[in-house]
Amino acid sequence: MSRNLFAIMAITTMFLSCKNEKQDGYSIKGTIDASANGKKVLLVKNERMQKITVDSTTVQDGKILMQGKVESPDFYLVTIDGLNMGLPLVVENTEMDIEFYKDSLPKSKVTGSKENDLLGEFRLNSEPARKVNAELGQKYAIAQQKQDTITMDQVKATYDSVIAIMNEKNIKLVKENTDLVTSMAFLDNLSSSGVVKTNEAKSIFDSFTEEVKESRVGKEVGEKIEAAMVTAEGSMAPDFSAPTPGGDTLALKDVMGKVTIIDFWAAWCGPCRKENPHVVEIYNKYHEQGLEIIGVSLDGTPRQKDAKQEWLDAIEKDGLTWHQVSNLSYFNDPIAKQYNIQAIPATFVLDSEGKIVAKNLRGEELDKKVAELLQ
Repeated sequence: MSRNLFAIMAITTMFLSCKNEKQDGYSIKGTIDASANGKKVLLVKNERMQKITVDSTTVQDGKILMQGKVESPDFYLVTIDGLNMGLPLVVENTEMDIEFYKDSLPKSKVTGSKENDLLGEFRLNSEPARKVNAELGQKYAIAQQKQDTITMDQVKATYDSVIAIMNEKNIKLVKENTDLVTSMAFLDNLSSSGVVKTNEAKSIFDSFTEEVKESRVGKEVGEKIEAAMVTAEGSMAPDFSAPTPGGDTLALKDVMGKVTIIDFWAAWCGPCRKENPHVVEIYNKYHEQGLEIIGVSLDGTPRQKDAKQEWLDAIEKDGLTWHQVSNLSYFNDPIAKQYNIQAIPATFVLDSEGKIVAKNLRGEELDKKVAELLQ
């Protein structure tokens, strides 16, 4: 869901409304330039990576009307034949009016919906980040070509500052609108991206109204948070076992040290391979003091001709001398599912008792945490 939300934030318009009367179904009334007469209008929903048309009509005399009923507010897209892109819309059982802009559907104006009002506020919060990204992207690329690390660091610091402000505003909006499905969807976005830690996400989720929790979005987010709670910071790391490169079975409990890192990676994963030298450095620095690492490879993608050989080659090439296991099952790996892995690289730092004390640390931050735990 989170990728869809980033797309919505990138293209959706600012929404304004002054009415939100509860009614038995939805009514979408739209106006558009008469040159669009006769064009087909679709109300589309993405379900399991497929686009499903749930309603349709045609433009008549510059007007559009679609009526129906939804079980709970949800995310849809309004498209019009021959016009670029579409209008992201949260459909709820109320009367919504849309002033369509045929030259830019995403900028169309919606009135009559609290859900879309909130979607518009999230969009406004993201505007500075989009502008800064456009402005600084080129500057960073030039500095990178010149190997000007000082400028690169300055650009990154500026961008991170803007992102932090945006995230703070979005978290505030989520907490203030626990009666709206749109807010729940953005909680998912903030949680999935790591902006909101799992324990905090669970606390915020619990504050939502029962109606929102029981919506499709609410149920999906609730399930994801419950799954994430199993490996949240402060939880005991679930034990697991899997085949080693030599074909033996190795369990997490068999390799625990004073500090243990569970490192999810893969030979095909560029960012993982880029991070490996830092992990090697940390392992060599702290292993004799009690650091252990167990790598869990998510090799096994259909794109690999020989997944096991590529895994073995990567271990040798990157100098990964610590414990390694893999079911060669890509993201279907049972350990990946057990640890709710959605992307790699992903790391879990465990203390001597096997409690998860940190997640997804890189480079210097990982070094500092290991050093702290070994004191």
